Order: sequence, then C-alpha cells, then structure tokens
Amino acid sequence: MKVLVTGGSGFLGTSVVAGLRAAGHDVVSTDLRPPAVVMDVTSAASVSSVIAAERPEVVVHLASIVTPGPDSTRELEHAVDVEGTRHVLDACVESGVRRVVISSSGAAYGYHADNPAWITEDQPVRGNEEFAYSHHKRLVEEMLPSYPSLEQVVLRIGTILGRSVDNQITALFERKRLLRIRGAESPFVFIWDEDVVAIIQQAVTGPVTGTFNVAGDGAVTITEIAALLEKPVLTIPEPLLRGALAVGSRLGLTAYGPEQTRFLQYRPVLSNERLKTVFGYTPTRTSREAFDEWRRARWSY
Repeated sequence: MKVLVTGGSGFLGTSVVAGLRAAGHDVVSTDLRPPAVVMDVTSAASVSSVIAAERPEVVVHLASIVTPGPDSTRELEHAVDVEGTRHVLDACVESGVRRVVISSSGAAYGYHADNPAWITEDQPVRGNEEFAYSHHKRLVEEMLPSYPSLEQVVLRIGTILGRSVDNQITALFERKRLLRIRGAESPFVFIWDEDVVAIIQQAVTGPVTGTFNVAGDGAVTITEIAALLEKPVLTIPEPLLRGALAVGSRLGLTAYGPEQTRFLQYRPVLSNERLKTVFGYTPTRTSREAFDEWRRARWSY
C-alpha cells in the first residue's frame, strides 16, 4: 500500500521508512528538508498540498519535538506538536486517507502522585501543562475523537532504547552519579527501537485499531540502573531538590525548574498487556534486556 510518513528523516522515522520499504510498500517520507518530500506540518497549506498530491492510504504521523533545541520556544513546540497534528488529520480527511498511526507517548498520562503502579490504556491522559511534550501529547489525543472517519492506531510509547540512541533520558545515565528522590524508585519502562519499528509496521498493515501502550515487560528502577552501570546514587529529599532547582533556574544555572521533581518522582509505568493480547505483538526484549543491550552497545565503542 502507499504510506506517507511525517518526520521521516528523524531517528525513528528513518527506521520506519526503511522498514516499510523493505516490506514492499510505496513509502513517501516527508520532513522539512530533502531528500524527503518537503512538508512543514506547521503550515496547513503545505500539509494539505502534499497529502492531496500523494494520496496515501495510510499516514504514519511521527513529526514532533521530543527534545527541544536551545532556541526552541513553547509556541514553536505547540505549533509542531499540536497544530501540526491537526493539519495532518484535516488533510487526511480531505484526501480520503483510510488510517492514521499516531506516535503518542506514555508522557500523555502525566506525572502525578496518584498514578497507578501500572498504567493501562483505560486511564485518562492528564499530561502536565508544565511539561510541554507531556501536555502536547495529551492535547493531541484529546482531539482525535473529532476525526471519526479515520481508522486510528495510537501508540503511547515508553522510553526508547537502541544501540545508537542518545537523548535526554540516556544523558541521565551518563552522569557520574544517578539522582534519586528519597522515597521514589522512579521506575523506567524501556522499549527497543527495533520493536517500535515493527509495531508501527504492524499498525499500518494489521486489522487492529485502538490505543496501545508500547513498552517491554517489566520495569527497571533507578537504583537497579545505577547498580547495572556500577555508579553511585545520590538520594535527595524532594523539598531540597525543588528548592535548589528553583534557585538554579532563576540564576540561569539550569534549564530545569522546580517542577522537574515531578518528572523524577511520578514516572508513568506502562502496562503492555493490551499490546500483547489485543494488538498481537510481544516485544522481543523486556525493559531490563533493552537496558542491558543499550548499556553493552554504549560502552563497547
């Protein structure tokens, strides 16, 4: 079938485009610069014209700002993440696209003290306004019911690891010591990048629609991660860290404000039961196995 991928030149998009092409599909990769087909999701006209010209059967929407650059603004991130998604969905309806596959995030659930120990897809999305990515993924999911004519597969993806992954999460593990808030183990659920690509491919071609958490089995706590990395853990009371971040952000010494303690304390821990039993995909690596493989690859260079 013909598939259009937004954000096709990004880390995940590159692998998704390659995988779909290897499976025999006619894939149109779109992004801001060639060699992809140039499409700016912040421009309704740009999105409409490209999708109308290409007439895909399925659109895989990956374009978003996960790790903002130093010159990014909240307005730009909203324009890409939220308005960009609206432009894509509108154009899909206009051009008769059958299905959209949306890359959402576990962050859409938000970072809250009353999050259940394991979050399932029937939990409401409550992405915190203080975290742009979390809030924007929530806003995107809240607009999806307005497009009932589109088949929808929504993937709430956990922390992606892969042999060459290097992002703001893995940067936490690169530090000389790992930070832990007293009383919070801050579990991580990991998903191997090759599993994410395979799940997206299945979302494009398979019969099942709906919303699915994307994570490996189990979780790994920050204490366990530190032991695996043979690094010490710095355990700090939450009020002390919150105060230090408040002062540091005011003085321009850190990019993180006091709200960051919520990110460290209340990480949503994704249950993948529905992914396995309803969607029909079992990840090839557990969270622990994904972390171990990333660790071995990272320190083998």
